[in-house]
Amino acid sequence: MNRIIINLLRQAEISFSNICIQQQRSFQLSSNRLQSVEEQVQEQKKRNVEVQDMPELVRDFLDPAEFYKQVKTICGIDHFCGVPDSLLKDFCAYVTKNVPSSNHLITANEGSAIGVACGSYMATGKPSLVYLQNSGLGNIINPILSLAIPGVYSLPMLLLIGWRGEPGKRDEPQHRIQGPATPGILAALNIPFQVLPDYHEGASQALETAKRYMETAKGPYALLVKRQTFLPYSLPKKTDDSGLVFTREEALQCISEYFHQRDVVVGTTGMLSRELFELRKQRGDGHERDFLTVGGMGHASSIALGIALQRPNRTVFCLDGDGAVIMHMGVLGNIAATAPSNFKHIVFNNGTHDSVGGQPTVAGDYKQFSFGRIAQGCGYKHVMLATNKNEIKEAMEKLRAIKDDGPVLLELRVKSGHRKNLGRPTRSTSDNRKEFMHFLQLN
Repeated sequence: MNRIIINLLRQAEISFSNICIQQQRSFQLSSNRLQSVEEQVQEQKKRNVEVQDMPELVRDFLDPAEFYKQVKTICGIDHFCGVPDSLLKDFCAYVTKNVPSSNHLITANEGSAIGVACGSYMATGKPSLVYLQNSGLGNIINPILSLAIPGVYSLPMLLLIGWRGEPGKRDEPQHRIQGPATPGILAALNIPFQVLPDYHEGASQALETAKRYMETAKGPYALLVKRQTFLPYSLPKKTDDSGLVFTREEALQCISEYFHQRDVVVGTTGMLSRELFELRKQRGDGHERDFLTVGGMGHASSIALGIALQRPNRTVFCLDGDGAVIMHMGVLGNIAATAPSNFKHIVFNNGTHDSVGGQPTVAGDYKQFSFGRIAQGCGYKHVMLATNKNEIKEAMEKLRAIKDDGPVLLELRVKSGHRKNLGRPTRSTSDNRKEFMHFLQLN
């Protein structure tokens, strides 16, 4: 009997010890999440020194400047174009800051980048580097297969692809589908690829392989980039000399005061939908009135158009971003041509790709670029511009007063950036869709 009691006590002691260890690990993980990327990198470098005699335990990073030099010297590439990605943001930031605009173009969408790379190669005989997120692979399929691929025009280029949703890593719902599919998509496109090593000797070998393929096969070659491959590199903070006073989140709070109970809201991809979700939560509004377009960048306005045409008795607000509108700007013509009187298009223009590193968009040139003029040219019935609280109040009152003369576009020029502690939607995409569809059926 005593032995049984002793064994039970030992098992309880072991269980308690394991629980303590798990809690300690959980606390350490929680602490790591609170660290900045720079602090995490410094901590990892310190660990690397401690285990330097065991290279299999060392965590390497690519220096954006050194990798840029490797791309230039090994592959002979000095022309860059593409759409920024969070996994590539450090390399994209280095290119944006250090490569002249004549040799670097942040394009409207990934397909456009392929076209630019094709033209650049034919003009110079040198391949370009095209950077993109793997969610942008859909946009490159047509120009790759009908232009660049060997057997058509045979136009070589190096594709640097951020591998969101990499198997075994946590990510947002749309990336969890896209990630595992990425290798298969590239294989189906007959594009050879490999994962970019996170140490410079390995990166050099990968670039040599890419160079040989581009020289012999005359076609695209892809490098998949995993998370935290690059050392941190940040763009200088955007100096606001335009007198802008509101952040996107502050402007969102202002316009939301003019939403009615039956209004339908479609939020664009990125930080705006996250801010909308938190705003509803703070106010206790519920989330059924909002469709959060977590994927499909540039398609929020098309989704909103489909709803507006099928529910003409409901006011539909499309809350869009400058980068998203630019990506598929042609839909503005469709919106104007179908002329849904219930369509209210609000574009938050901070002149940056805010969700993936703050790289600039062409919409940030406020002296030259105007969403209002573009929308008018497409046939929007009314366009407005607001930059502060009084202007937003006046514009929203006018917007609500327009009943049967749409579509209407309101451009809000706001400061770039977002809260560091901004959360993510806690509702699943499936729940969002079900509740939203139910809300659309209400009379």
